[in-house]
Amino acid sequence: MSLNDTFSEKIYEQRQEKLRQIEALGQLAYPTKFDATHTVPEILAAYTAQSAEELDASKPQVRVAGRLMAIRGMGKAAFAHLQQGGQRLQVYIKKDAVGDSAFELYKLLDLGDHIGAVGYLFRTRTGELSLHVEGLTFLSKAMLPLPEKFHGLTDVELRYRQRYLDLFMNPDVREVFLKRSRMTQAVRGFMVGRGFVEVETPMMHPVAGGAVARPFVTHHNTLDMDLYLRIAPELYLKRLVVGGLDRVFEINRNFRNEGISTHHNPEFTMLEFYQAYADCGVVMQLTQDLITQAAQDVTGGTSVPFDDAVLDFAAWRRLTMREAIQHFWPDAAGAAPAQQEFADAASVATLVQRVRAAGVRVPYDAAEPAGKTIANLFEALAEEHLIQPTVIYEFPTAVSPLSKQKPDEPDWTERFEIYIGGMEIANGFSELNDPEEQRRRFEGQLAERDRGDDEAHQMDEDYVRALSFGLPPTGGVGVGMDRLAMLLTGSKSIRDVILFPLLRRQTGEASEQGNEEVGPEGG
Repeated sequence: MSLNDTFSEKIYEQRQEKLRQIEALGQLAYPTKFDATHTVPEILAAYTAQSAEELDASKPQVRVAGRLMAIRGMGKAAFAHLQQGGQRLQVYIKKDAVGDSAFELYKLLDLGDHIGAVGYLFRTRTGELSLHVEGLTFLSKAMLPLPEKFHGLTDVELRYRQRYLDLFMNPDVREVFLKRSRMTQAVRGFMVGRGFVEVETPMMHPVAGGAVARPFVTHHNTLDMDLYLRIAPELYLKRLVVGGLDRVFEINRNFRNEGISTHHNPEFTMLEFYQAYADCGVVMQLTQDLITQAAQDVTGGTSVPFDDAVLDFAAWRRLTMREAIQHFWPDAAGAAPAQQEFADAASVATLVQRVRAAGVRVPYDAAEPAGKTIANLFEALAEEHLIQPTVIYEFPTAVSPLSKQKPDEPDWTERFEIYIGGMEIANGFSELNDPEEQRRRFEGQLAERDRGDDEAHQMDEDYVRALSFGLPPTGGVGVGMDRLAMLLTGSKSIRDVILFPLLRRQTGEASEQGNEEVGPEGG
């Protein structure tokens, strides 16, 4: 509904005229406030249980405001529905009760207008709790028509672009975002309750770090320097642990210049936390407990419907990455590989050949480290099958530049990821705290960048310096809040749990920051 649309322009002009007529009745076109005694949800909560006789005896007086969502005229009397807080209250407007001027105001109202109503509560002959209006106040005019009532706002892309309409036209959408808010509160309460301190770290970084991702680049004019929008707060949070904040967390906004899909949005929210004197195993259990508690707080239980499954947050399983590959090994590829077949590049290359022969696509580059190929095998074979809450642990060193190696297997690290609903939900590890080893890992990542991997980690000299002052043994975790919200609300697309997702600019639309797609679907 653009103002450039002829029909909308005509409606807009008609409603401007109505607004002038409303002003002629002595009403302000855009008043500043309305003193209400109740909200619609409060009225429904307090009086729904009362009978018609009880209401008739007490005639509870209320002042309430809201948006008109239905109007049914009946000559000198009319019914309408007033919506506020996602709930509706029927109002009864009778000319004899409100007077000529207020009834003339009523006749100038349109769906979507905001009004204030004063009167008493009663039940109609059909038993519906209603407000018998004795006074009307005009509060705001909807200058454009609401979506057609029988079909509502159903166009998915239009719903994302015009979320303001989506929220009051589709009650289920409102509930999704209320649940998301409860989820965030639950996560924050869980962390604070376990002695973690909430902090804020920079969103503009001189070095893009803390994750393997392509950053967005910006420029600071006064300092004349390029900066990167945060891809992760990890390196700053660990600097704080060096500084003596033993338990820290941040619910943070991150930005990654990558494709858009049902699981990816370039701007997203993460929880990251770090606990000193803890290892991967400690924070792994803490993360399980956190997610289970969030599920209970948001949904009231540990069994949550999602897609075609019922997720059981009371029944977690754990597999190493190698065990996951073995478990989901395709029958057509022959016997599942033994542990030693993951030990060297030649054996891993053979595994790729066997899987490809079975018809499974696996990225492979002989110049890449064997650990990266093993990670590719895992993604190709196992990831989509991890529907129930599952912890995958022990990741290759080649794809874990910030993780501590296993003492007995230096090609593997003390790292885990949590998968639920076929999505990665969390990533954590025993933090690498050897400054010399960290420098070597960064140098290895620089070699990957020289080979053309523009997502490889950059060198961060100040972070290495921070480690040189002593990072205690530390466990750290990142949890994807958007994807967790998807699971707990039964949403199939990440855009359904982000109020204003990034979208491709519409044809002929002026440039709008935050409204242009940056990659193809499925990125």
